[in-house]
Amino acid sequence: MNNARRCVACGSLFHPLSHVPNQRFCSAPNCQRERRRRWQRQHIRADADYRENQHRAQASWRARHPDYWRQYRSTHPAYRERNSVLQRKRNALRRTGVVANMDASHIARPLTSGYYVLRRASEVKIAKMNAYIVHITVLSPPGGPSVPDCKEMM
Repeated sequence: MNNARRCVACGSLFHPLSHVPNQRFCSAPNCQRERRRRWQRQHIRADADYRENQHRAQASWRARHPDYWRQYRSTHPAYRERNSVLQRKRNALRRTGVVANMDASHIARPLTSGYYVLRRASEVKIAKMNAYIVHITVLSPPGGPSVPDCKEMM
């Protein structure tokens, strides 16, 4: 009896294992890697607990290896250059002008007194992580009274 199947990953014919009736991937290492990759991608999408666990595990790894990406970029110039080229292309596709890495927003109403995060926009208009916490005191709101309302304005 010929029960050969075509591998979903590589397309080659294989004979499924008798104890795995729904086997869809052959036993080649690359195909098994692809099977695990697809399984993980599907579980990250569908299972909130699994997704949260993966997030915690990755954050823990990053905390134990804080300089990994900096070192990787310094030892892999081709990766760094490719990433720079792709980022420039992504920036060119954006029509809005300013690109923010974190939480930049447009202010819909006039500023009120309070604490704000201040960031410098670089020449390529990308807001960086370096930020200052500043306290802004509004002396006279827009459209407010024209009479001085503090000692410094008298």
